[in-house]
Amino acid sequence: MDADRRTELTVGTLFITATVASILGSVVLGSVLDEPDYLINLAAHESRVIWAVLLFLVAASSAFATAFLLFPILRRHAEGLAAGYVGFRAFENVLYVVGTVGLLIMLTVSQNEGVGTAGAPDVLILGTTLVALHDWSVSIGTLIFAGLGSMTLNYVLYRSGLVPRWLSVWGLIGAALMFVYGLCGIFGLDTDLGSPLMALAMPIAVEEMVFAVWLIARGFDRHPTRLDTT
Repeated sequence: MDADRRTELTVGTLFITATVASILGSVVLGSVLDEPDYLINLAAHESRVIWAVLLFLVAASSAFATAFLLFPILRRHAEGLAAGYVGFRAFENVLYVVGTVGLLIMLTVSQNEGVGTAGAPDVLILGTTLVALHDWSVSIGTLIFAGLGSMTLNYVLYRSGLVPRWLSVWGLIGAALMFVYGLCGIFGLDTDLGSPLMALAMPIAVEEMVFAVWLIARGFDRHPTRLDTT
C-alpha cells in the first residue's frame, strides 16, 4: 500500500470520525443551555458537559487533520488553493475550540457557590455573554469558515478530477449552502437545532460522508483529467 492510499484511508476515516463526534457531542449536550437558569444549574450536568467537550475536541482535531493530510496531494494540482484549504480549516477549528472552551468556562462558573447568590441581572448578563461566545464561535467557525474550506477543497477536486465531478459539484453546492446558513445566523435568523434553516447544512453533511466512503473504497483517481480553466 503506497503513501497516497494510506492517506486516503486515513482521511476518509477522519471525515467520518469528525462528523460522528460532532453529532454525538450535540446529542450529549442536549438542551442544557436552553434552560432559563442554565448557568446556575449547569453544574448538575457536569458529566454531560465534559463528555460533550471531549467529543467536540475529537471532532475539531479530526477535521483539521483531514486538511493537513490532504495538503501534499492537493498541492500537486493547486498549491495556493491547497494552502488556503488548510488555512480555512485552521480558522474553523480554532473557533470551534474557542466555543468548546466557552462550555468549560460556563461549567466552572456554575460550580462557583457564589453564582447562585449573585444578583439576577449579573447572572443574566454573565450567562448571556458566555452563551454568545459559544454560539458565535460555532456559527462563524463551523459554518462560515467550514463552508469556505469545503468550497476550496471541492473546487480543487473539481479542477483536478481526483474524484468524479458530480461529487465535487455536489460538494461545491453544499458548501455554498452551508456558508449561507452561517450568514443567516450572523444576520440574526434562527439557526438553532430544529430550525428549518438547518436543511441548508444537510447537503454538505451527506456529501462529506459520501466523499469519505469514496476515499476509503476507491480513493483518488490515479490518472485524473485536469479541467482546463484558462
